[in-house]
Amino acid sequence: MSEITSDTEPSRDIADVPAVEIINTVAVHLLSAAAVKCGLSEHGDDEIDLAEARKLITALAGLITASAPELGDHHARVLRDGLRSVQLAFREASPFPDAPGQGPGEKLTGPVN
Repeated sequence: MSEITSDTEPSRDIADVPAVEIINTVAVHLLSAAAVKCGLSEHGDDEIDLAEARKLITALAGLITASAPELGDHHARVLRDGLRSVQLAFREASPFPDAPGQGPGEKLTGPVN
C-alpha cells in the first residue's frame, strides 16, 4: 500500500486517510503552487509564470467545484476563499487581464472581481 508522509507526522497507510483529508491536501498543494506562480511568494516577480498559474487555478477550481458537495460547507468555504484569492492575484499580475468570466477557473466558479 502507498503511504503518506510529512515532516511532522510518521507515515501512514493511505487506506487509513479520510477522503476529505486527501482532497484538502491536494487542494492546498494546488493553491500554494498557484500563489507562487502568481508572484505571491517571497521572491515575487521572479517566480511569476501566468501560463502555469492558469493551469493550476483551473485544476483547483475543478477539484473544489466537483468535491464541494462531499466536503461540506466548512471545508469547501475555506478552499473557495483561497481559490478566489489566487484568481484575483492572477488578474492583478496579468498585463492583459481576461474578460470577466474568462479568467482561470471562472467557467467553473463564475466571474471573480
